[in-house]
Amino acid sequence: MVLMPVLCPHCHSDQVIKGGKTKTGTERYKCENADCPRYSFQLHLTYKGRLPEIKEQVVDMSLNGSGIRDTARVLKISPTTVINELKKRACAHLGEPTAPQHVAA
Repeated sequence: MVLMPVLCPHCHSDQVIKGGKTKTGTERYKCENADCPRYSFQLHLTYKGRLPEIKEQVVDMSLNGSGIRDTARVLKISPTTVINELKKRACAHLGEPTAPQHVAA
């Protein structure tokens, strides 16, 4: 029997305990580090749309001119997930100050 340590993906602490199971039957873990920004997490997500790599691909495909349905079909996720991710990114960018533009006089 080999014991594999489970590390928190947010704070990389090894102070992790089992925290039950999800509706789909995957194991849920809880981080006991007081400084951790998150409390519970899963090692293996069942829905690919929540993976950070997929979220980045959604934004990249959007910037390259792919439509919502095309992006959803290629990445095998819901079109609603694509729309929600693009809305989150748009709101995040609206709050940032824009770079000053130089105008030739």
